[in-house]
Amino acid sequence: MIESLSDQEIMNVVSNSVIGRLGCHADATTYVVPISFAYDSGYIYARSFEGMKVKMMRQNPEVCFQVDEMQSMADWKSVIMWGTFEELEKKADREMGLKILLSRILPNVSSETVKFTPEWPFASENLSEIEGIVFRIRIREMSGRMEKPNADLFKNW
Repeated sequence: MIESLSDQEIMNVVSNSVIGRLGCHADATTYVVPISFAYDSGYIYARSFEGMKVKMMRQNPEVCFQVDEMQSMADWKSVIMWGTFEELEKKADREMGLKILLSRILPNVSSETVKFTPEWPFASENLSEIEGIVFRIRIREMSGRMEKPNADLFKNW
């Protein structure tokens, strides 16, 4: 049975996720792409390079963002958010965004199977030297749904 998530359940799904799908639209084209991110105080923070999604978000800053927890096709939680793209161009804002990303993403990648390279997670310890575009999405609305297996459906089979 599909049910709505409570506000707390929505926050748990978002806070426990590091990969989400960003949806943007410009010039009659819709583009959805997975990105790594960090959530903090009503904002999704991310880093990218020049490309289609950045170009589209600059043109139309209204975006959609989705995260999920999938156990199976009948056991999942999904959260969708709507918000506004904001490019962080000032040095202090950019460094704040990078710190939020580092504090959220690095604990999840520090294992024996992760191979750090000069480009990952960031090419420099000096945040002002890190290349790319740092941005955030100011979330204005969130909605969540879930489905749990219903054992009663199958007990007479």
